Amino acid sequence: MSKAFDKAALDGAPAVLAGVIDAGDLSGAVTLIWRDGEIAQVTTQGKRSLETGAPMTRDTLFRIASMTKPITTVAALMLLESGDLSLDDPITKWLPEFKGMSVLNDPTGPLDAVSPAARDITVDDLMTHRAGLAYGFTSIGPIAHAHQRALGDVLNSAMTPDAWLAALGSLPLSFQPGERFHYSHSTDVLGFLVGRVAGIDFRQFLFDRVFRPLGMVDTDFYIPPEKRDRAAVVYRQDEATGALSPVTFLSHDTPPAYCGGGGGLVSTADDYLKFARLLLNGGEVDGVRLLKSETVDLMRTNRLTDAQRAIPFMGMPFWMGQGFGLGLSVITDAEKQAWMGAGSDGSFGWPGAFGTWWQADPVENMVLIYLIQNSMELGPEAVANAGQSQRLGARIALPMWQKTVYAALGK
Repeated sequence: MSKAFDKAALDGAPAVLAGVIDAGDLSGAVTLIWRDGEIAQVTTQGKRSLETGAPMTRDTLFRIASMTKPITTVAALMLLESGDLSLDDPITKWLPEFKGMSVLNDPTGPLDAVSPAARDITVDDLMTHRAGLAYGFTSIGPIAHAHQRALGDVLNSAMTPDAWLAALGSLPLSFQPGERFHYSHSTDVLGFLVGRVAGIDFRQFLFDRVFRPLGMVDTDFYIPPEKRDRAAVVYRQDEATGALSPVTFLSHDTPPAYCGGGGGLVSTADDYLKFARLLLNGGEVDGVRLLKSETVDLMRTNRLTDAQRAIPFMGMPFWMGQGFGLGLSVITDAEKQAWMGAGSDGSFGWPGAFGTWWQADPVENMVLIYLIQNSMELGPEAVANAGQSQRLGARIALPMWQKTVYAALGK
């Protein structure tokens, strides 16, 4: 039987965040700990809006950014199980926009110095960010700015899926397909591929096959007018003054045309807990099965080579002690990974650019969910400045909280 939490130590976890919130580095936070079939702790601290003074609540809506990616991957894997696609399929079977791609000779070099792609992008490439695609904010040089010109603001796309795919397909790849992990729009492409394979709108697929079956009643690609009073404001911190200022998003009264599977979802702690438990329990939760356990095992198994993991991610040795499966990172060596946070071997998850994070730990039968709204800079070449922040409060709050939770388990 697993060791129980030291209750006094666990009760001290919220204090880690309280200091950061009181210092003005975060507006607020909602955290949730689920373990061995029950909620061990839920905390709500600070404000969901500094302007109105509205407090964080358990049902506060958060823009979860790249925590969307595992959900999109599950949707695609449901089509794999039904035989509608395979990991080795070239995406050009459904997305002709990516036929005959060219590849930059130098990923930071001129856009007209290119060579032909050695092969088509595959479904596996999309799920593991080895497609050669890019984000403007993870790239350096002309290709970073080309993304901004062709696709617009990564947070606020008003394009239709077809127009967006055509625009992305017109840009050269940064790397040859399969060559390396390069964080990119791959999962947005994967979501629109799901829609084309299934013959329905991607958002509708998620509602029909994932959200409704799991009872995820507050998860969507926009915030309906009747729910806006529950939404947390996304803030960006001024490096010089420390002041938090709101980040502007397009407002929609009806579902938007662009529903990005790479980072567009809004959700709550309890909604995402259902999804996290699904993957922790091998594809089934509360009597609802979406995937076979073997398929979930594929998601939770590292697919990157040692050479690929040796390449820094966002300027950091991110893969020290962890790898990447299908839409998920996974801890492969908890001791080596401890410099980033805490977890057992086999723990998995994926964070979001607004500071949201979750992790499922099979060893401890535990899910941790950490929701804040503190945006990193996502403009072209933002990766060049990723490690230069002088204000560390918002950044260190998460690993401090993680380590406090695991310390309450004696780890």
